[in-house]
Amino acid sequence: QVQVVESGGGLVQAGGTLKLSCAVSGSIFSVDSMAWYRQAPGNNRELVALIHGGVTTRADSVKGRFTTSTNDAKNMGYLQMNELKPEDTAVYYCSVRARTSFLADPRDYWGQGTQVTVSP
Repeated sequence: QVQVVESGGGLVQAGGTLKLSCAVSGSIFSVDSMAWYRQAPGNNRELVALIHGGVTTRADSVKGRFTTSTNDAKNMGYLQMNELKPEDTAVYYCSVRARTSFLADPRDYWGQGTQVTVSP
């Protein structure tokens, strides 16, 4: 089994910063990609950033404000969020596509989410 745990959410004023962490553990053979999603109340879950093959793709709404990084040795991922806006308020989820063995098909694993609230 693979476990994904996000942390680092909280309440921040507009213009502030937060750094989310994503810890991946368990029976991991390899991690093919990592993604950050968010879901605001009443909205669909949307992709914030995708890290694959060393390349990060970000949603237009966060370009220039959010950056990603990883520590592959520790199976950790990070989402640095700067210049936060009230519209960034959402539950943020980390998702990884991982294999548990060389022959296993890749599967998507999700964390439980962490709340980010940005006050005006």
